Amino acid sequence: MSKPEKKHLPLFQYKGFNLITDMHDAEKLDKLYDTEIYESDIFIVTYPKSGTIWMQQIMSLIEAKGDFNATFNMTTADRVPWIEANGTIEKFASLSPPRIHVSHLPWNYMPKELRQKKGKIIYVSRNPKDVLVSFYHFHKFSNIFETPKDFNTFLEKFLNGNVFCSSWFDHIKGWYMHKDDFNILFLSYEEMIQDLRSSVKKICTFLDRKLSDEEIDNVEEHSQFHIMKNNSCANYRDVCPEIFDHDKGSFMRKGIVGDWKKHLTVEQNQKFDEVFQEKMRDVNIKFIWSN
Repeated sequence: MSKPEKKHLPLFQYKGFNLITDMHDAEKLDKLYDTEIYESDIFIVTYPKSGTIWMQQIMSLIEAKGDFNATFNMTTADRVPWIEANGTIEKFASLSPPRIHVSHLPWNYMPKELRQKKGKIIYVSRNPKDVLVSFYHFHKFSNIFETPKDFNTFLEKFLNGNVFCSSWFDHIKGWYMHKDDFNILFLSYEEMIQDLRSSVKKICTFLDRKLSDEEIDNVEEHSQFHIMKNNSCANYRDVCPEIFDHDKGSFMRKGIVGDWKKHLTVEQNQKFDEVFQEKMRDVNIKFIWSN
């Protein structure tokens, strides 16, 4: 069988935010903004490569009370759909609650009723240096994105927000600085790595889900990276072969903390730190990762 031809889908700007041609539609996003929100709605929000699939898996298992068999035969994208994707937007309003979706959208482009504290949001952040590295490898693996010329060129694009979903800095700043407008729980990839069980309990408390210790054990067990990486329903291995070249990588690559140290030079790291300090100087948010 011949390999899928790399079909680079150009980015377009929706109100200044970079999205993907043919996968997103401005008119549909405008309608999503005005969609009614139910109290039971749950949204996982991330910047790309920040643990999105991980949280989709965790949420699926929490809703199934840790029953792995209830999630095994459904892909991640079917269990927790991407709200802003074409096809999903049209179905969203007609779905019965509870509706659980994932999104990469900025705070001000999500359905406006969320700012009335209807529904709940779980925002997962990750060290942007690890996001950068993961995103770089993802661009080489994905057929829809332009293959980066080299790591340094991609670093410049990332720092300037000239990538899918625009600036990491603007994304997290917007959500954090408007946190009081939403019913929102902030988690970090790093704290989930450090103590997944505590993170699962925190999520259950936030969502008012009553799970037994055994059920939480099962959620934790089946949300381990090595188990998800080998689960075709979780890792996108069998989803959209025309989009991903699995000979060049995998959707779930390493799932570790600090991989950036093997990629950034001293000079690149210093530049990143300078941009970080400039962009985040007015944001009083505590990060637990090490620079």
